[in-house]
Amino acid sequence: MIPLLEGLFVQFPFSVRGFHSDNGSEYINHRTAKLLEKLRVEFTKSRARRSNDNALVETKNGAVVRKWLGYQFLPAQATRAIDTFYSEWLNPYLNFHRPCAFASQRPDRRGKLRKVYAEWSTPWEKLLSLPARQRGLRDDRSIDELQAQADAHSDTQFAEQLDARRTELQHVCKDLAIRWNSR
Repeated sequence: MIPLLEGLFVQFPFSVRGFHSDNGSEYINHRTAKLLEKLRVEFTKSRARRSNDNALVETKNGAVVRKWLGYQFLPAQATRAIDTFYSEWLNPYLNFHRPCAFASQRPDRRGKLRKVYAEWSTPWEKLLSLPARQRGLRDDRSIDELQAQADAHSDTQFAEQLDARRTELQHVCKDLAIRWNSR
């Protein structure tokens, strides 16, 4: 878990300020807590048997993870290939090329605030629209560097390449699963 967390923190162009995990022992242990404390990251966890605590994670599992990798068996030997797919293809696609809805609050006719999802943009476009957009970026990352990454491919080009990489990954996982089952 520690190498995974360290790798994730390097991928983010932002300083990570908070980490919310499931209640499982694979997430909550002394080594994880020590790493997060060293990085001065606030650590929170879900409450046991409270599925709504992880609604955002479960939504992402359905809309992103299951959509892109499906429900197939993923053999342990495919870990590196899966990690590479996520870090080099899926995460940049989600951040720079895939629009998502951003909620704003508006009062209804009785004055109660309601969430309205009327703004659609990529997370990158949303970041650029913020007034203090540099705030929160790590010292070793710049807006120009991230803009170059976003401009390297059109949304359509990147989506086509991503789909080709996903197909390759599915073949690798299928071949590894067949080898694993034939042992």
